[in-house]
Amino acid sequence: MKTAAVRWSAVALTAGLVLAGCAQGTSDDSSDDETGGGTVFDPEAELSGELNVMGFGATDEIGQTRIDLATEAVAPAEISLIEGDLDIQQFLSAVATGEPPELVYANRDQIGTFASRNAIIPLDSCIEGEGIDTSMYLEPALNQVTFDGSVYGIPEFNAVQITQANADLLAAAGLTLDDVNGSDWDAISAANEALHVGEGGSLSVIGYDSKLPEFLPLWAKANGADLLSEDGRTAQLDDPAVLEALEWAVSIYDAQGGFGTVKAYRDSADFFGAGNQFASNVLGAMPMEQWYVNVLNDVSPDAPMAFDTVRNLEGEPLAYASGSAWAIPADSSNPQAACRFIKTMTETDSWIAAAQARVDLREAEGKPFTGLLTGNAEADQAIQDQFVTPSGDEKWDAAVAATYEANEHTFSLPANPADAEFKTAWQDAVNRVLNGQQEPADALAQAQEEAQAALDEAWATWDEREEG
Repeated sequence: MKTAAVRWSAVALTAGLVLAGCAQGTSDDSSDDETGGGTVFDPEAELSGELNVMGFGATDEIGQTRIDLATEAVAPAEISLIEGDLDIQQFLSAVATGEPPELVYANRDQIGTFASRNAIIPLDSCIEGEGIDTSMYLEPALNQVTFDGSVYGIPEFNAVQITQANADLLAAAGLTLDDVNGSDWDAISAANEALHVGEGGSLSVIGYDSKLPEFLPLWAKANGADLLSEDGRTAQLDDPAVLEALEWAVSIYDAQGGFGTVKAYRDSADFFGAGNQFASNVLGAMPMEQWYVNVLNDVSPDAPMAFDTVRNLEGEPLAYASGSAWAIPADSSNPQAACRFIKTMTETDSWIAAAQARVDLREAEGKPFTGLLTGNAEADQAIQDQFVTPSGDEKWDAAVAATYEANEHTFSLPANPADAEFKTAWQDAVNRVLNGQQEPADALAQAQEEAQAALDEAWATWDEREEG
């Protein structure tokens, strides 16, 4: 028998041939097995066989603790991890050839595309059979994996942005967190002018980093706009409020010599090391996901940091949530084990055990626990109540407080059958502006046409399939 790694390596090598004959890389079978309707999920059933998991690696104590619990839960079925980020083409090719992994770990914003291509099955039967309480998951996270009324993925983790700043640089310029937390864009622009150091094509201090292209949805939402309609059918990339957000975020780079100059200087930094931009006093402020707090505390605990939530123009906390999800591929040979695994990995007790493992490790290293956002609201609250205590260091306590506050004020883009194509359209538009190829209005107009065409085609195919 071929090992999982060898089998999917072979699939990857034939991807071009497969996709040429099956343009979407999908499974065309719409049998009960493919929809989950022919599988009986029983929490008392003894499992067997293999459970090959693509896209997940137990690279830290949070993953390993939960994998250990899941291994016990599915035994005597045997788990094999195909580590590394999910290769979308490889996965779709594996589905098309009828040899998918038993379980896949993906970004939540990929689930709609996978569902529309029949690459994954709805999990309604799995959820009901194994008794998974979906009310424990964060609503925006669950919405990202709920497509046309059915849940196609079980969410885990939640990445949220908080304002991260160098307190010494702010103080030297006579500034406070209120000047850089997003509540006043004119204030950020003025702070950027005051903080950045450089002339011509050279920078020695980045004043503010608006984090384009990835945070356009955040800035648009802060300005009162959504990139996509609530029903996931209508692109809104040419909304004047989106244009205003893009123009402002780009102007932050223009004031510092252009995006290329800022990016080159940013990329030269020791981002994950002791010489990171904050510790070396070469970055004033930026919005950044909360996981970076843990990095900073690990490698530069004495860095002069200050933290707040990101705020909208009304001064309210705001975060653009992202994360991962578990999904069962079409033609999975062991959906029962996959479902039991998913349940165990994301249930509250597993997350609490994982948090305990991290707390123990941090205590052994003499470092504070900076929180854990699981995608499970029940687990988040339990972890905060049990493990989050004052560290005695005001700046890190402020980071943890901002993280949990941001987690209560999240939004996400609705699931849709063209979510991958939609994301590509708006990110490409931003990149064209950053690279000087187009003006913001022209770039967003082009993106609007591309995104709407992709949505219309994908929804038409989906609706036709549902009616059939």
